[in-house]
Parts: sequence; C-alpha cells; structure tokens
Amino acid sequence: MDANEVARLQDYLRTKFALPNLTVRGRTNKDDSAEVYLGEEFIGVIFRDDEDGDVSYDFNMAILEIDLPERPA
Repeated sequence: MDANEVARLQDYLRTKFALPNLTVRGRTNKDDSAEVYLGEEFIGVIFRDDEDGDVSYDFNMAILEIDLPERPA
C-alpha cells in the first residue's frame, strides 16, 4: 500500500472508532498490508484485496483469551 492509501485507512479508522491515537503504518517488504497500532501497541493488520478491480480491506485483530477482563459469572 502506498502512503496515500495508508493515510486514508488511518483517517477512516480514527473516525469510525473515535480513536485519535490509532495509527496505520506501512510494512517493509509488504505492499498488500499495513499494521494498526493503538498508541504504541500493535493491535492488528489490514490486508488489501484487489479482486477483479474491486478493492476491499480486511482488518485482522487477534485477541488472546488471557487479555480479556474477568467478569462475574
């Protein structure tokens, strides 16, 4: 992804989730994806899919069970 595409994705996600400290960063040696950070914490990857001229993006965020807060039963 080029710098303009990364910036557009960042603007979209910041607005959609109301998170001004969310950043999208290009990946070295990868042109089909970018990394997503909340502050300095890596939270996921956005993959670009260009199928038959229709561009879409897939945001993949792994959540470890140990990171989930406890809730009363």
